[in-house]
Amino acid sequence: MLEATTAHLGSNVKAIREQRGLTQGQLSKLCGVPRSTVANLETGGSNPTLGVLLALASGLQTSLEELISAPRGTARVFRSGSLPVLKRGRSGGATVHKLLPHPIPGMVIDRLVLEAGEHLRGTPHRPGTHEYLYCEAGTLALWVSGEQLDLCTGDVASFPGDQRHAYENRGKRPFVGFSVVTLAPVGD
Repeated sequence: MLEATTAHLGSNVKAIREQRGLTQGQLSKLCGVPRSTVANLETGGSNPTLGVLLALASGLQTSLEELISAPRGTARVFRSGSLPVLKRGRSGGATVHKLLPHPIPGMVIDRLVLEAGEHLRGTPHRPGTHEYLYCEAGTLALWVSGEQLDLCTGDVASFPGDQRHAYENRGKRPFVGFSVVTLAPVGD
């Protein structure tokens, strides 16, 4: 049983680390454990302490159970309504659909829907963050630090996400777009 649990731990740590886009060194730094410990865990050549397991679970934003259970299949469908949907905007006419069911360090991807006439203020992120906004349908006036950028279907805006920004649908039909935010690393 211990041998199977050790193998599960190694497979799960490696799979979750790769899913998050982390190297062994990055995971090591994130968790505060030596890189060699991460490497040994992933190959099944280690019997970690509870402290190391807790540090890994915290760094990977998962549970201890997820780290040591038998690996699950890698593909999954998240059914409609299972991911968070936020109502925002002046009149509640802005909908933000969260598109990442698993946290990916340093990345946020949302689908935005702004009804005609709706205005939404963006939240400036930490310094060094960058944001991309793709216009799937409709039109949008994007304000970044006082500068207006007009988007039409198929356009992509690229802007510093740490600046004040706002979205305004001046059109007669809903705006639909996708926002990708690449957050600057903490402490850099």
